Amino acid sequence: MHRVQYSSPMELMEEAICGDGKPGCGSEHVKPFTPEKAKEIIMSLEQPAVFCNMVFDWPAQHWTAEHLSEVLPGKRIRFRMGLKSTDTAPQFETACSYAEATLEEFLTWNCGQPHISGPFRDYDHSKFWAYADYKYFVNLFEDKTDIFQDVMWSDFGFPGRNGRESTLWIGSLGAHTPCHLDSYGCNLVFQVQGRKRWHLFPPEDTPFLYPTRIPYEESSVFSKVNVVNPDLKRFPQFRKARRHMVTLSPGQVLFVPRHWWHYVESIDPVTVSVNSWIELEEDHQARVEEAITRTLVCALKTAEDPHNTRAWLNPTEVEETSHEVNCRYLNGAVSAFFDHYRTSKVIEMQALRTNGEELNVHNHMEVGQTGRQNLTLETVKQEAASPFGPDLVPVIQSPEEAPSERGGIFESDGKDFVGKDGEHFGKLHNTKRQRRMSRSENAIVEQVASHGTTAPSQTLISTDDLLDCLVNPQVTRIVAQLLIQGRNL
Repeated sequence: MHRVQYSSPMELMEEAICGDGKPGCGSEHVKPFTPEKAKEIIMSLEQPAVFCNMVFDWPAQHWTAEHLSEVLPGKRIRFRMGLKSTDTAPQFETACSYAEATLEEFLTWNCGQPHISGPFRDYDHSKFWAYADYKYFVNLFEDKTDIFQDVMWSDFGFPGRNGRESTLWIGSLGAHTPCHLDSYGCNLVFQVQGRKRWHLFPPEDTPFLYPTRIPYEESSVFSKVNVVNPDLKRFPQFRKARRHMVTLSPGQVLFVPRHWWHYVESIDPVTVSVNSWIELEEDHQARVEEAITRTLVCALKTAEDPHNTRAWLNPTEVEETSHEVNCRYLNGAVSAFFDHYRTSKVIEMQALRTNGEELNVHNHMEVGQTGRQNLTLETVKQEAASPFGPDLVPVIQSPEEAPSERGGIFESDGKDFVGKDGEHFGKLHNTKRQRRMSRSENAIVEQVASHGTTAPSQTLISTDDLLDCLVNPQVTRIVAQLLIQGRNL
């Protein structure tokens, strides 16, 4: 199918996105991408992008909060209650309160009526937001499994994937998720009702996001920065983070690549979203890294205060945290890593060794990635065109975050991620690791230099300070590789 080529990503953003995400913008009720093509894009693209005109026939497009309240009458759901504040500190889940309520009670409260009774009686609507986040379909619709078919991720090239592998998010104005990255997979997000604003940052900017594992949640690395109201005195390197923003409207599907940081906020009175995390080859090592993180965090934090896990353990984490259990979890993750590659038809175990040298896990993990990159480069060469167009809109860097104003470490205008021609696209992939390391190293050097003229802080190093170093994503990646090397010898 011929795609209209726009002169710039900004023009594309302004002209291409249909406000309601419904067919009619030249689609003629024909989906712009086949499932095979959609999956090819998802598995190769390393920039966030919005799919349009792909879900107009999904029954789930009618899943407004009102509709769901009728589908789930009397079903009590846990809502996270947060303050509509302008504080510079992130509002983590450990700092929020919670209310068990039905969707009907939520909608009544959300009308802003004074003197309301029920679960929300202690929460002034003008001061609080409510968020039923991360609700697995299998738990919500346990006795209504037919509804799983209303979500059809098979249209994106994943046969059999539907609501069973999805989660539901329902929020009021101001409800948000603190800035974080997901350790596993990539993400597809279908916006059903209302609009959400996404703030995204590339993986290479991780040092500028000040990563932390407190509060601890498996597969979530949080940022210490409130990205919508940052404390630049405390987190000066955040100025260099390259913010990409998009407002997701009903009927649109956002693709979030692996390890992209994101902060998500509801900007309409009621929002409903459905998402699914897509498993990737890299997840096998990531599970080892997460098991290392879990073991270290739980060991140190329980030793510090064995009776107050709620202060550092995210409410979503309900499993036992004993050292014995976590060690079994770690051993299981390492064994699963080897089991996968022993039976994998895609990557043979011989690829783990090069010229008789010891196991190099990093090179091994690059094998799967390089294969995807070469496929992408070949595809771009064959088509001689970007996949972007009216039905696939790139999420671009915000103008106010342009590198020329930011004084960044290397020159870039955000177009490196677009891959409009084969040569440029290949250059991105070949230099990605080097650029990430360069940015990380420079971030450390500049942080030290920026404090070089002042006396060192007299504040005692806390357990959390130690953990920020020990379970930094870069460190756990190295530890995971060493563990796997030792197990293979």
